[in-house]
Amino acid sequence: MTTRAKLSCNGRIGKRRPVVPVVQARFERVHSLTRTGAAVLAAVLLLAACTTAPRRGEAAARLRQPLAKLDLPARPGAEDAGALVLAGEFALQHGDDKAAAADYARAAMASRDPKIAQRAVELNLAVYDERQSSALLERWQSLGADPRAIAGARAQLAMLQGNRAEAEKQFAILLASHDPDDWRAFGRALVGARDPALAGVLLETLAPPQRMPADEKLWVAFSQLGEKLGRHAYARELADRAAVKFGGEASLLWAAQLKLSSGDHAGARSLFAHALAKNPKDTALRMAYAAVLFSDGDGQGAQRVLAQGPQDARTWAARVAYAARAKDKATLANLYSQLKRAPADVRDDSAFLLGQLAELLGRDDEALAWYAQVGDEDDHAFDAQARTAVLLDRHGKTQQARESARRLQQDYADDPDHLRAAYQLEAELYERTDDYRQAADVYARGLHALPDDAELLYGRGLAEAEDGDTAAGIADLRRLLALKPDDVDAMNALGYTMADTDQHLDEATGLLRKALAAKPDQPAIVDSWGWLQYRLGHLDDAEKNLRRAWGMSKDADIGVHLGEVLWKRGKQDEARKVFAQVRKLDPDNKGLRAALERLHP
Repeated sequence: MTTRAKLSCNGRIGKRRPVVPVVQARFERVHSLTRTGAAVLAAVLLLAACTTAPRRGEAAARLRQPLAKLDLPARPGAEDAGALVLAGEFALQHGDDKAAAADYARAAMASRDPKIAQRAVELNLAVYDERQSSALLERWQSLGADPRAIAGARAQLAMLQGNRAEAEKQFAILLASHDPDDWRAFGRALVGARDPALAGVLLETLAPPQRMPADEKLWVAFSQLGEKLGRHAYARELADRAAVKFGGEASLLWAAQLKLSSGDHAGARSLFAHALAKNPKDTALRMAYAAVLFSDGDGQGAQRVLAQGPQDARTWAARVAYAARAKDKATLANLYSQLKRAPADVRDDSAFLLGQLAELLGRDDEALAWYAQVGDEDDHAFDAQARTAVLLDRHGKTQQARESARRLQQDYADDPDHLRAAYQLEAELYERTDDYRQAADVYARGLHALPDDAELLYGRGLAEAEDGDTAAGIADLRRLLALKPDDVDAMNALGYTMADTDQHLDEATGLLRKALAAKPDQPAIVDSWGWLQYRLGHLDDAEKNLRRAWGMSKDADIGVHLGEVLWKRGKQDEARKVFAQVRKLDPDNKGLRAALERLHP
């Protein structure tokens, strides 16, 4: 069987699967109760005064009582406004907005505090309770509410009722003052609207650029809101005008982002350049501009932008990443030399990056030294230890490498993501020496710690199949698909395993057809489909698909499959050329050795 459990950069079935400014669409929750605080405190004190003071021993025992065993007090009566407010806040903290709205509604009817009534209106509007909101609005108004605030609430109620004319009328009252806070209240109302289409119409009607207050953050927020509500032309117009009118970092960045999303990269670059000229030391701005330049194929420009201005761990990491992506060894060597001379604090924060650079440059001893300097509290602590294990294995210290992987399993036993990765690492160390039985055992230990973990099931299934225990491998992959029916990688792995061992070909056909429909341009899946066609005797389809896969990715396993099909079709000269290419790519490829032994080319 062809080895397919190794890491790859082209989407093969053995590829390790990942271990990744909008307006908030909800009301802000106010937890400080201002005027109601005294009422709540009074209520609590009153309750305390009505109880009998416990003896010293009883008090101590109660303090030791587990919280889970404590009895919650009964919901207060309608006359206890302070306690109802407290209950409402408790409900909010536990995510029960409807209960909070109901508690505040009762509190508003029992209290003459307009703040409580306002909060009750806000909460009931937020849960779209038209009837209760209407009654509470009248209560709030009777207590002397601010007319503009009332107008905003009545506008929200009108939106709930689908009454555009009334909503426009009431919002116009709210916005007549041109107070930015009132405009923000308008924005919050639209964010929480049940009908986004109506909210979008109201936004464009009531907030054209010529009516907006001179507040840069407000312009950016409204442009973002327009984008969220699907009013893209409005959003772009407001963003472009804000960039000209204010020229601040926020407006320039947002306008550039919109231009990027619309495909106007030249316009985005112009805005970034303008913003950077005004804020040359802004690291976040330089990082964003560099990303745009690199995505447009200007790697040197990205490097220049990042090299200008203050340097920290983020800028160094980005510069290295761009150079590595471009396979620019000269730049990588230069960056390594520079970073080693950076200030101590930057160098300390970049120990893992320095280790990566040393690896890329083939300086493994230096890489090990840098990885050893990565502290336990560093975000890259696990990665540094994992890379150390890989390097030790690479230099023949196999047992030491495996012990390092097992220590990681102990150190990260309470961290599922890192624990999974630690088991995967140890298993892959065994796979490097084709010891798939031991690898499968490692995955089994991992599954004992993380039952039914998808990644570990996937790994064990492949390892078992490579070890010749095809039945166990198929069982694991079937189990994985039972847990995750839409896992395309698992479909591909199972279908390929069946095709490669020439069994369950009907099932393999269904699996691979579904995988191919989901990811028609993934080389590994196209390869699996082509190999299945070969097993089914469909040599024309096999050759067509394998040529396509080979064209997409010069992967050794794909080349072996294509070479064998070409040989079977009588195209021996071409097959030999493909085998020669595979030999250059991966001289020790097990599938190549097996094919050459069978075919004797």
